[in-house]
Amino acid sequence: MTVNRVGLVVHGGRPEAVAAAHAVRAWCAEHAVGCADIDVWQEGARHSAREEVDAAGDPDLIVTLGGDGTFLRGARLAAESDVPVLGVDLGRVGFLTEVPVPSVRTALDTVLAGRITVESRMLLTMRASCRLKVPAQMEALLRYGRGPMLPPPAVRAECRTGDNWGVALNVTALNDVVVEKLARDRQVSVAVYLAGRLLASYSADALLVATPTGSTAYSFAAGGPVVSPRAEGLVFTPVAPHMVFNRSVVAAPDEPVALRILQRSGQAAVSIDGQLRGVLSPGDWIGVYAAPRRLKAVRLGPTDFYGRLRERMNLTDAPAALADGEATPLWPVTTPPPGDLAHLALPPAPDDGHGSA
Repeated sequence: MTVNRVGLVVHGGRPEAVAAAHAVRAWCAEHAVGCADIDVWQEGARHSAREEVDAAGDPDLIVTLGGDGTFLRGARLAAESDVPVLGVDLGRVGFLTEVPVPSVRTALDTVLAGRITVESRMLLTMRASCRLKVPAQMEALLRYGRGPMLPPPAVRAECRTGDNWGVALNVTALNDVVVEKLARDRQVSVAVYLAGRLLASYSADALLVATPTGSTAYSFAAGGPVVSPRAEGLVFTPVAPHMVFNRSVVAAPDEPVALRILQRSGQAAVSIDGQLRGVLSPGDWIGVYAAPRRLKAVRLGPTDFYGRLRERMNLTDAPAALADGEATPLWPVTTPPPGDLAHLALPPAPDDGHGSA
């Protein structure tokens, strides 16, 4: 892979992230690769992804140093400029980052040599009945010492605004789009449409639409399913709904999910990948659907999603399942798969040949 310029997104509140950033800059200097920091709130204001990428000199690789939140920032930039993103892992429970800190220089060598896999991840985009904006007084209340909020989403210039089809917003989400209540003592009331057909009207704390990648984030915490990030689909999950049907629904990748705020509801907040981006009033709506662009995530080897799921969620085996006194092997076979299974996505057998790792 040709790497002429690297854009760095660093979690400045973690000393280990700052130290890792020094290592990346040193590597870039040694290999005559340009390097620019993309600090999204250094100047006291947040900018659009396009503005941030342009200010960094339009890098052709984004490197994030932090946890999943930092990776989401980098993913927003990478998706805007259609370049790969490499996540260096300093988090504790995340699923998105790829490289441990001690291996950052080796990882960059691997990228430069082209010995990588670029994994394509589904992104979400949206339309709305109106432009999204956050009232000034609400921004002041929600900051709580954090950096400035992202600016309101711009309208996609190439899309027309139709009477029933709303405004096409220039946003992408790797994890989820969430509509949630603003008043602590009042749920939000929302009509939910799947593929253009009313599913049900909910009263809930929140309603969210997640990608398979985002299924292990807020959706999982709300009781939603774990979905392989290699799958395609939209995961709709209600959060604390005041109704009997409280299950998630997984829609096909070409089936949009629309959320309309009902007249008897209070106002609702719209968050995109955890960032508050607007407020909806009764009668307003958003439509969430698969974006035409994809995220290019750099992978240095086969992705062991289920191994990471077991590790990060601290999964343990049921006592009854271990009644025979033998631990279940993590990988039950050690030989290559036969021909009729060769097309399946299976991890390589462990190097030690004993069926465990």
